[in-house]
Amino acid sequence: MTVEKKSTGKGKKLIVFGFVSILILFLIYGRYQDPELLTPSAIDSIQRIAFGFYVILVISFGAIAFGMYRYHKEKVEIGGKDLSTIIALTTWNSKSRKVLVITFIGYGVFFSLVSGTLVYQPEVNFAIHYGATIPSGFIAPCCDGPGYMPKIIIYLTEHIGLQIIPINLVLQVIVSYLVGLNTAIAVNAYSISKKGRGASSIGAAAGLFIACPTCAGTFLSIFVGTASGIALSIALSQLQTVFIAISIPILLVTPYMMAKKLRNADGSCKVNNTK
Repeated sequence: MTVEKKSTGKGKKLIVFGFVSILILFLIYGRYQDPELLTPSAIDSIQRIAFGFYVILVISFGAIAFGMYRYHKEKVEIGGKDLSTIIALTTWNSKSRKVLVITFIGYGVFFSLVSGTLVYQPEVNFAIHYGATIPSGFIAPCCDGPGYMPKIIIYLTEHIGLQIIPINLVLQVIVSYLVGLNTAIAVNAYSISKKGRGASSIGAAAGLFIACPTCAGTFLSIFVGTASGIALSIALSQLQTVFIAISIPILLVTPYMMAKKLRNADGSCKVNNTK
C-alpha cells in the first residue's frame, strides 16, 4: 500500500494542482469584473491579464492531463486489485483508448453546439450585423460573474463563430472525458456480458444511459412549439450548467459501479489490457 501511494502520488498532486489553479484563477479574475475598473487607461492592462488568464488555464489543463496519464499508467504498472486499478486496466488497451478518444471528441463537439460555444446563425450575417471582420477574433475581458469572463469571440465565417466561456470550457473538458471513460468501460462490460459471464447487461448499459448530461434541455426543447421553444431554450441555457454539474457526480461514481462487475473473485480484472 505504501509503494502504491508513493507511486501514484505525483499524478494525484498534478491533478489537484491543476484544479486548484483553475479555481484560484476564476476567483482572482472575478475581482476585475467591476465595470468601473474598465477605464480607457486600464483597458490594455486588463486585456493583458485576460490573455494571461488563458495561458494559465491551458497550463492547468496540461497539468491535469499529464497527472491523469501518470496516475493511470502507474495504476496499470502496480497491478493492484482495487476498483481504481480495475478501471485503469479496463481502459488501458488500444480498443478502449480509441473508444475514449472518439467519444471525447464527438461529445466535445456536441457539447460545443449545446452550450453555445460553437455558434451557427444562418439568419445573421456577422459582418453586417456586428461589423465583424471575417475571419477575426478577440478577448472580451469584462463584465460578468466568476468563471464567465474573459470570453473569447471568434468569427470564422459570416454565420459560424466561437464563443469560448471559461466555465463552459472547463465543464466541456471534464464531462467529455468522463463520458468517454464511462463509454469505454461500458463497451468492455458489454463485450464480457455477451460471453455470458461477469458483468450484467444492466451494469454494462449504465454508463451509456448517463453519457449525455447535456441532452436533457436539448431534447425537451424539441417537443414544444417554435415560440415556446425559443423561450424555453433561453431558460434551459441558463440551467445547462446546473444540469451538467449534477451529472458530474454520477459520471464519477458509475465507473466504480461497472468496475465491480469487471473484477474476478480474486480481485483481478476480467479485461485483457494488452489488446
